[in-house]
Amino acid sequence: MQLLAQFRAEIRRFLRFSEKAAAAAGLEPQQHQLLLQIAGAPDGTLATISHIAEAMSLEHHSAVELSKRSEAAGLVLRTPDVNDRRCVILELTSKGVKALRGLSEVHAQQLRELAPSLIQALTKISGAESTTASAVGENVKKGDRR
Repeated sequence: MQLLAQFRAEIRRFLRFSEKAAAAAGLEPQQHQLLLQIAGAPDGTLATISHIAEAMSLEHHSAVELSKRSEAAGLVLRTPDVNDRRCVILELTSKGVKALRGLSEVHAQQLRELAPSLIQALTKISGAESTTASAVGENVKKGDRR
């Protein structure tokens, strides 16, 4: 459990950094994530509201509201799909591209700094995985519910 806690703390440290960086750039953290998901959509995949909702683990209506706030901020364009007017396609504006580039640079630097501790935590978890699974199995067999 200690290894998992260490790894989780490292991830949370990065996420907190990301939230602060987005705020410093004048964005909500979810707007930054939206921009990243639009720009990072796999080749051949349209950045639709449905795609964004799934990629960001959001309810459909939450993705709609996020895209509307981001459109109002000038970060994205919302365009109805010509084949299915119920479907909305999202694209980055030049302002959205600029914001994402700046944030991506500072995030890449932060990841370079955190990489050693993240890799170390993952390596320890990997090595301890079979030991932990065995210990948990033994505790369950013994009825230990601590």
